[in-house]
Amino acid sequence: MTAGLRSGIIGTGFMGGVHAHAVRAAGGTVSAVAGRTTASAERAAPVLGALHAASSPESLIDRDDVDVVHICTPNATHAPYAKLALAAGKAVVCEKPLATSVEDAAELADLAQRHGRVATVPFVYRFYPAVREARGLARRGDAGRLWLLHGSYLQDWLASPGATNWRVDPTRGGASRAFADIGVHWCDLMEFVTGQRITRLVASTSQAFAERLGDGGSFPVATEDGASVLFETDQGAAGSVVVSQVTPGRKNRLWFSFDGTQASLSFDQEQPDTLWVGRTAEASRIAVGPDTLTTDGGRRYARLPAGHPQGYQDSFNAFIADVYDAVRGNAPDGLPTFADGLRAAQLTQALISSAQARGWVSVPGHDKVSTII
Repeated sequence: MTAGLRSGIIGTGFMGGVHAHAVRAAGGTVSAVAGRTTASAERAAPVLGALHAASSPESLIDRDDVDVVHICTPNATHAPYAKLALAAGKAVVCEKPLATSVEDAAELADLAQRHGRVATVPFVYRFYPAVREARGLARRGDAGRLWLLHGSYLQDWLASPGATNWRVDPTRGGASRAFADIGVHWCDLMEFVTGQRITRLVASTSQAFAERLGDGGSFPVATEDGASVLFETDQGAAGSVVVSQVTPGRKNRLWFSFDGTQASLSFDQEQPDTLWVGRTAEASRIAVGPDTLTTDGGRRYARLPAGHPQGYQDSFNAFIADVYDAVRGNAPDGLPTFADGLRAAQLTQALISSAQARGWVSVPGHDKVSTII
């Protein structure tokens, strides 16, 4: 395997572009891109900076000049492509959800472990310097015992009945939409920062629009626009999260407050250049920078001086850089693997089961932790 890793990207949409940028930032090469058709791959290749347009996802996976396969396609296709890539001996970066069922996600996590491959899921909010600082402060005990964990993840890209895409179709996106798409990001971040695991939850899902408009007219909506979740953790904390893709004016607001007996730690993804730390005597906003953060994790991912915000693409770049570091045989701290993708699938299934039963349900897998493959 060459020092400069070679990647193949399956998917020609927005996320394909994010991945391509991150590959180049990590010193890699986009060897090939594949789309739904050869023509779509040929159109995307110059846009993504790919050297070749593959005739199909399968042919891209089989290429000798692809070391890492990036899967950026509709959710229902993730598991089949990931299985093929692992069988071909490739490292894999698979967009979330890893699979639309717990069974498929468990099979993929097992395959990655048995094949000994680096297999990751882009839970990229882990890679904000402010988030790593919060994690370091929590681990250091600065907040005391974290007992109340709450927040929200709000977007507005579906805040019109005329707004739709493949994610609204459960056959392509899965049985859960808002929670499986963005709610799992919040849950992953909560467990990553606090070190606590959700053991049981009760959830309610809702829709802003019973119907949406498509090319063939209106159609009934079968997945949730929003969800409200109460949960308990293995360390006795209580928590809640509200998720919505129909909150006008909120473009991508992932917000949390992790409240301890000594301090509260709060982060807002729409204002990523600060970490709010509250104490009874004072509250402060810590500017993100290598000279202002105090933990090793925070400083490691703060690439720019304070006052120069790092955003989503920067965090994605840091994630891919760590993936490639792992492929070269190192073990970066906090790299999200297929085990974390399985965890997200288990949480999603628990949400679906709770909403249907209208009651508390247990979440399996809370005693397992992510490991670098």
